[in-house]
Amino acid sequence: MSDQPAHAPYDALLLLSFGGPEGPDDVVPFLENVTRGRGIPRERLKEVGRHYFLFGGVSPINEQNRELLRVLREELAGAGLDLPVYWGNRNWTPYLTDTLRQLVADGHRRVLTLATSAYASYSGCRQYRENLADALAALEAEDLPVPRVDKLRHYFNHPGFVRPMVDATLAALDALPEEVRAGAHLAFTTHSIPTAAADTSGPAEDHGDGGAYVAQHLDVARTIAEAVRAETGTDRPWELVYQSRSGAPHIPWLEPDICDHLEAVHGEGAPAVVMVPIGFVSDHMEVKYDLDTEAVAKAAELGLPVARAATVGADPRFAAAVRELVLERAAAERGERPERCALGALGPSHDLCPVGCCPARSPRPAAAGADSPYA
Repeated sequence: MSDQPAHAPYDALLLLSFGGPEGPDDVVPFLENVTRGRGIPRERLKEVGRHYFLFGGVSPINEQNRELLRVLREELAGAGLDLPVYWGNRNWTPYLTDTLRQLVADGHRRVLTLATSAYASYSGCRQYRENLADALAALEAEDLPVPRVDKLRHYFNHPGFVRPMVDATLAALDALPEEVRAGAHLAFTTHSIPTAAADTSGPAEDHGDGGAYVAQHLDVARTIAEAVRAETGTDRPWELVYQSRSGAPHIPWLEPDICDHLEAVHGEGAPAVVMVPIGFVSDHMEVKYDLDTEAVAKAAELGLPVARAATVGADPRFAAAVRELVLERAAAERGERPERCALGALGPSHDLCPVGCCPARSPRPAAAGADSPYA
């Protein structure tokens, strides 16, 4: 029997997230990080950041990641896994490069990464991989050890991600007034992206007609809707809708927008709507503002009762899913054939992003994929 730990060959887990401001003075510098290279004037960034200022300049995402970090550490330790968990952000402290410096200083050389984005897309996967490559290049330039970094597969359809959202949808239905609950529609929401980016999301064979991004979201939405029907005995109308568009008006983005959708279903006689943010891991600013503020205001204007389901966040079932994904990937790296859990029709995603998967807007190195310069 091998004396290797169950997580071998990995010796660290990296929680990789977007980051967010933690006070009013952070908002514009944070947005400068997010939009670097686009030439957006500072005054425009102040306008863009207005929704952060409504919340005291604090995005909830960092505090939510601290909680997820705590739960992940407890889950791994409770399973007897001596696997340290680090946290780095793309756009705010703790910065990814600083985290990797600390990680290698602590002696770690084989790292598995959990990105707080569950689906395939350029912004949800490839861009994280580009940031990893940039950070590894910085370590290399400083003559520091460069660790081997892999990324956990897309977990959008893992039971530990889906089942908490089923329960959250049921809880949101229960929060509606009883007289409208039976006829409530479900609106599954995710971040809108340019249709060109959607069409090229996922492996090349999945490109076109919304690509893997739309297909994966539809599969999750259908899975949750079917579970809610089984639980309640009611077959509810549902639709995949989008939010948080930020691009130039002349560039086509995925539609319909959640506010337009609320107006449309209200006009068709829907008595109520439950908004289910399946595209987001936690209740960060795009959920708190775009749904809880803007969409709720639109619903109030229409006189349409709405409730919003919680995101997965630090649900213990999600932490357990991450543990399972870590052990699954570790076993695969050791040449074993682990069981790979997935709900819905699409099956488990690939471990290694292939060449041509979610291509960049312009060619840039990306780590943790078949085209990685740091394999």
